[in-house]
Amino acid sequence: MLDQFQRLGHAVLSIFERLGRAHLFFMQVLAGIPSLFLRPRLVLAQIFAVGVLSLTIIIVSGLFVGMVLGLQGYNTLVQFGATESLGVVVSLSLVRELGPVLTSLLFAGRAGSALTAEIGLMKATEQLSGMEMMAVNPLKRVIAPRFVAGVISMPLLAAIFSAVGIFGGYLVVVELLGVDAGSYWSQMQDKTDLVDDILNGVLKSIVFGIVVTWIAVFEGYDCTPTSEGVSRATTRTVVHASLATLGLDFILTTLMFSDV
Repeated sequence: MLDQFQRLGHAVLSIFERLGRAHLFFMQVLAGIPSLFLRPRLVLAQIFAVGVLSLTIIIVSGLFVGMVLGLQGYNTLVQFGATESLGVVVSLSLVRELGPVLTSLLFAGRAGSALTAEIGLMKATEQLSGMEMMAVNPLKRVIAPRFVAGVISMPLLAAIFSAVGIFGGYLVVVELLGVDAGSYWSQMQDKTDLVDDILNGVLKSIVFGIVVTWIAVFEGYDCTPTSEGVSRATTRTVVHASLATLGLDFILTTLMFSDV
């Protein structure tokens, strides 16, 4: 019994110790961001790597999610004669929830894992140690540009996901099922609020971008410098980022829409 309590206490202390290192790492990364204004090409290159190269999966996923929303919404609302509200259902579902959340999950699986693997391999091959020997801070030169790129890319990808999803809903609802296009767009414009819906969705995507990218770069920087350590860090990135996204989504939704 005593051994079990000791193992439990050791596990809890290890978790808090790792959280403490992660927060100190986060502060050091933030301190390295101002130096990027002198080297914007570093950030642009990483935006291309984590943002532009993720467009394919974001566009395809957003299109099919919007189509499914339109089809399922039609099958439900047609029973109540409320098919004119399909535009509102599709837009609010995407802008408020599915856009930021699914983009974050896809981003964690595609770009987050790539960031962790890249940084982990740089650590395993001692590239980061070589930078330190040349008086180059790897947090400023390697980590900070990737963190900034992830934070910038996430809201843009979420906006594209939502826009493509709304278009996918239009294809199914209007072109396939024959709902009036005027009611689809007019109801959407009338019921979707700029602040309560769109800006809150953007805020969610920014928070998700910060947390997911933070987890990705920390796992890569903190991993064991072996092939097995890099693979485990990549797995932890996807799992932890996904759980953090879902947990934060509940918290942010409660804070944003508690009065609704």
